[in-house]
Amino acid sequence: MTDAIDPVDLTARLIACPSITPRSAGVFDVLEAALKPLGFEVHRFFAGEAPDGPVENMVATRGSGGPHFAFAGHLDVVPPGEGWSGDPFHPEIRGNLLYGRGAVDMKGGVAAFVAACAAVTDHPGTVSLLITGDEEGPAVHGTRAIMAWMAERNIQPDMILIGEPTSEARLGDVVKIGRRGTVNMWVTVPGVQGHVAYPHRAENPVPKLARLITALEAVHLDDGTEAFQASNLEITALETSSRATNIIPGSATAQLNIRFNNLHRGEELVALVRRIAAEHAPGATVEAKISGEAFLTPPGRLYELVTEAIREETGVEPTLSTSGGTSDGRFLIALCPVVDFGLPNATMHKLDEAAAVEDIAGLARIYARILRNALA
Repeated sequence: MTDAIDPVDLTARLIACPSITPRSAGVFDVLEAALKPLGFEVHRFFAGEAPDGPVENMVATRGSGGPHFAFAGHLDVVPPGEGWSGDPFHPEIRGNLLYGRGAVDMKGGVAAFVAACAAVTDHPGTVSLLITGDEEGPAVHGTRAIMAWMAERNIQPDMILIGEPTSEARLGDVVKIGRRGTVNMWVTVPGVQGHVAYPHRAENPVPKLARLITALEAVHLDDGTEAFQASNLEITALETSSRATNIIPGSATAQLNIRFNNLHRGEELVALVRRIAAEHAPGATVEAKISGEAFLTPPGRLYELVTEAIREETGVEPTLSTSGGTSDGRFLIALCPVVDFGLPNATMHKLDEAAAVEDIAGLARIYARILRNALA
């Protein structure tokens, strides 16, 4: 019989590795050491090059055949920032909270799933962990690289649970069944640089950009759907080529982000912005980066597994939501049904990030129920 794993202790050991994207800082060593005694075959590999890499990734599998239940997550974290009450990479329990960068997002979730795997050992089929070190960063050499690695070996999960922190007021109250897509764009309007005292010798791009922004702000994308909130376009930054007070700039750039539901595709929105730019600021250029398309997992077995386990363990009836930011589900949905569920997310990315000790333990119990029923 496999010894039990304390998910709080494992979370603390993972936190102690300062794995700021794309550094792994030994965090995969800690995870591998926890998985191998549980009978997992662990595969680790690096993808990408500087500056966005190299990124360490892991695929760990146990068992064979179907059904195949996979857990996906990440061990990289965002920079801690200044102003913590303690060392962000020196985990500390104060009261009923475990403090440290990654406690919530999402080393606590990974540790909880490992603990669930220790509790559920005698099962048919396959269980796997798809763990990346590139979710908080560009997400170029992480989950997508894992998917390519799996495709080369014909590894195909039947369903995937992502352990992102989705809960809000209490553990289990929110499960994410889809996510909006996101696209960033940089619209640059050219001008002619000159002295402000001689405007006839220059061409100021700022008024043109202002008119373009007004036109973009007037765009009504949609009213939302039954599953998704309305899409929104937000101007996120403005910049000109000049830093002096007496120079008319030679160019002006607006940065914008669109969070969109499944009524749209990223390329269609880029084309829309390009048409508006051509109309209101001829000569403007538009650069775009589509981070992911909107996705929605239709109702089915995975919904039932997750909601039933939450209900049985906590008594909470979870809300099925598509709100908030995106996740690597935007990639994994190409493989099979995907659902996100994890810890309460109030402190993720914040100073003094912390997870309740009981929530980590409770999440491990919920994951164990899901895993046991999925592989029954």
